[in-house]
Amino acid sequence: MTSFLTAAFYKFVDLPDFEALKAPLLACCAEHQIKGTILLAQEGINSTVAGPAPGVHALLNFLRQDPRLSDLQHKEAWSDKPPFYRMKVRLKREIVTMGVAGISPTHMAGTYVKPADWNQLLQDPALVLIDTRNDYEVEVGTFSGAINPRIKTFAELPQWLEQAAALHTDSGVKPKVAMFCTGGIRCEKSTALLRARGFDEVYHLEGGILKYLETVAPEHSLWQGECFVFDERVCVGHGLLAGRHKLCRACRMPLAEGEQNSPLFELGVSCPKCHASTTPGQKSGARERQRQWEWGKPGANSRASVKPRAEP
Repeated sequence: MTSFLTAAFYKFVDLPDFEALKAPLLACCAEHQIKGTILLAQEGINSTVAGPAPGVHALLNFLRQDPRLSDLQHKEAWSDKPPFYRMKVRLKREIVTMGVAGISPTHMAGTYVKPADWNQLLQDPALVLIDTRNDYEVEVGTFSGAINPRIKTFAELPQWLEQAAALHTDSGVKPKVAMFCTGGIRCEKSTALLRARGFDEVYHLEGGILKYLETVAPEHSLWQGECFVFDERVCVGHGLLAGRHKLCRACRMPLAEGEQNSPLFELGVSCPKCHASTTPGQKSGARERQRQWEWGKPGANSRASVKPRAEP
């Protein structure tokens, strides 16, 4: 059985020539059979890619030849089916969209906390612990005691932080805050934002939830549930082993065990979470795409029905 290596990595670093990096990266990925997405912006790079292990390592070595990316860190996971079906290198204003000008994680991010020290930090009863991910991610799993902002996209977080009661005490003293996200990138921006707003004690989980699940033993873990990931694995648990959630091929939302048994579930067409939000005509179109994909007929838009959700 063929194994596919997935590598996730990002770095906030000044890349004024980011547009010129697109073509060489596409060529490198094509040469080494790499699929996935690389986001490039002046503020840095953000990516999840997969392919044969030698090819993934060749891409990482290629990136690290750039002195600005020489210390690029990555996380690895294995799967027995390809997590991605095509390769995209996209030029963006931000490598993770928050929409607040003047925020520089390179210079303003909060204090990193290693996974081995995270549990100790969470024992502080005065700590405000915030899950910076979207609502559908938090639904799958989170840390005990974490606040769920109930946002649809990361761009909604700044307004939530501005209004969050837990961050604005009657005394005016700003509380001690810890934040976490899937791989760490959203936390670097959100902690930088809090520091820009005058919060002094701001912490975030180094390497994100994925590094915590990879390195902290289940018997010592404070994590509850699974962690949503933005590829065909859908969710992972401790040891980064594939979880029990499946993916709705229509809305790309995670489905817990049993939800596929709902009368509202139809493969590639609808699930309990999206059935009410699509018209009969849209369901008919999705049904036809699913039929074409299953039978492999010419003109089938097969990848549209299985396209993984992009990380915000």
